[in-house]
Amino acid sequence: MRLCSIASGSSGNCTYVGSEAAHLLVDVGISGRRIENGLKELGLTGKDIDGILITHEHADHIQGLGVISRKYEIPVYATAGTIRAIKACDGLGKLDEGLFHVVKEDVKFTVKDLVVNPMRISHDAAQPAAYRIGYGRKKVAVCTDLGVYNDYTVECLKGMDALLLEANHDVNMLEAGPYPYQLKQRILGERGHLSNENTGRLLCRILHDNLHTILLGHLSKENNLPELAFESVRMEINMGDNPYKAGDFDIRVAKRSEVSPVVTI
Repeated sequence: MRLCSIASGSSGNCTYVGSEAAHLLVDVGISGRRIENGLKELGLTGKDIDGILITHEHADHIQGLGVISRKYEIPVYATAGTIRAIKACDGLGKLDEGLFHVVKEDVKFTVKDLVVNPMRISHDAAQPAAYRIGYGRKKVAVCTDLGVYNDYTVECLKGMDALLLEANHDVNMLEAGPYPYQLKQRILGERGHLSNENTGRLLCRILHDNLHTILLGHLSKENNLPELAFESVRMEINMGDNPYKAGDFDIRVAKRSEVSPVVTI
């Protein structure tokens, strides 16, 4: 099983998860050309993709959906609310109704030999979801765009072998930065984004001996720095109420415009 970030950040997100037989994209918030170039680095083409899992309808998650799904007739999986919101978006062009497949939170479905399990998240979108994907006993998760986590989130993310988890902003950078007050409040709110510190605190509750790799993703270009996200999360783990140290785990930062090294489980 493989996990790889093709692009990750406030300006565009696209993640690959696959097995030998099945290949999925979680979100396609970059141009079709960038998606295809990223797949090429993985030895794949759009023809190999068996499904696109959409977390929600914001542009940084669906920008390339119209182009890539039309060109390769790739099935699109999303919640009913997200599908309605996508159809109402301008700029994607006409999408074939037959490509859409409605998914429900906590109801598993399969794409070839991969088992996909959507989960609820708190974000200011129509009906957002994150995705857990399993292959045999191995499980990975792609979980971004959540303003807050709770016991449900923790339970959903326990036992993962690898995960891409949002570390969106540094609170001090955001508060001192140029964003309008209302936008700052949105980001800091319960339907906004996770701060570096909250990401570290969430991780403290889901760390386990067999967690292979943690990818920190969806970093804000204006309100975060890769080095800051990395060190802040490590500090929370080291100081947290858990039996682990940050050095016990392979922690990486997914880059905004570069394909990350492939995580193989």
